[in-house]
Amino acid sequence: MQWTDRIRQTKIILVIAAIIIAVTSLFVSHLLVKDLSTEERKKMEVWAEALHALNHADENTDLSLVLNVMQGNTTIPVIVINEKGGIDDYRNIEDTLHLKQIAQRMQKSGDTIVVGSQIVCYDESVLLKRLSQYPYWQLGIVMIFVVVAIFALLSSKKAEQNKVWVGLSKETAHQLGTPISSLMAWVEILKENHPDDDLIPEMDKDVKRLERIAERFSKIGSLPEPTPSSMNEVIEHVVDYMRRRVSNKVDISYHLPDHDVIVNMNASLFEWVIENLCKNAVDAMEGKGQIILKLTEDNNKVAIEVSDTGKGIRKKDISHVFTPGFTTKQRGWGLGLSLARRIVEEYHKGRIFVKSSELGKGTTFRIEL
Repeated sequence: MQWTDRIRQTKIILVIAAIIIAVTSLFVSHLLVKDLSTEERKKMEVWAEALHALNHADENTDLSLVLNVMQGNTTIPVIVINEKGGIDDYRNIEDTLHLKQIAQRMQKSGDTIVVGSQIVCYDESVLLKRLSQYPYWQLGIVMIFVVVAIFALLSSKKAEQNKVWVGLSKETAHQLGTPISSLMAWVEILKENHPDDDLIPEMDKDVKRLERIAERFSKIGSLPEPTPSSMNEVIEHVVDYMRRRVSNKVDISYHLPDHDVIVNMNASLFEWVIENLCKNAVDAMEGKGQIILKLTEDNNKVAIEVSDTGKGIRKKDISHVFTPGFTTKQRGWGLGLSLARRIVEEYHKGRIFVKSSELGKGTTFRIEL
């Protein structure tokens, strides 16, 4: 629980840091664009003064200076309108067929300077427009890079987790194999020496149970081949197993269709999934309550729901219940639901999720295949 909270806090800090960097970058770029826009405004005021001087030139006017100022504008689009609305002059405009429409747009934006009976309309230079757009392009590229990097890291992390799962499962199955074989041999010896002992068959059942657990671990560490199996039998086996291992205060029931629901699956692993859900339900109810398993089939979709009357799951924890290491139990490892999701989604191409949960009333898990 603490580990997942720490990861969540780290993500929040990183997101806040990214937002601060983005806002700072946009703010600084805005100030720079504003300063350059002010400089262009000053240049256009000088240009307008030169135009006014040219229109009112006499023998004392230095036309060379005026013309140098007029011709020095090679970047800022300018349109000069007379008092009748006609176009007197224009500079740096590519679309000469729509000069009046462009001039009207410039006037609406407020980029105008009145010089006598003329109105000088101007627009931002191409360089200034590019500079104002550049931060957004930059941030977009950075965001794409960050998303790709996060995706690559998550993929790498998932691949690493898969290797850990496979290695842990194979090693567990290997370590269990030797003592289980020894126990099986001892049970056979006890059967021969004490054929009438009622406890030996129970011991044999427990040894076979251990053998099944080892088989499950070995299958998780590989790619088990699914075969057509009865989901009805899987649920019945799980309920029968759970009823013999929980107190009488826990009522376990199931609702199955009248016909066999055949699913392409690995029955042994799928029993493990439903067992995990039932054991979690028993823990959530603290040994007292009701568990209901429901199997339905509709439009080639098979659904299994496991409902309990336990303490429920907090809304903020629902999205984390399948995360490895997440647990609300003091002695839990947080691996049961993670294994269940791996078996359902990766091995059987289905999905498992929390259908509903309410504090103090219970939780329903749903599996769809």
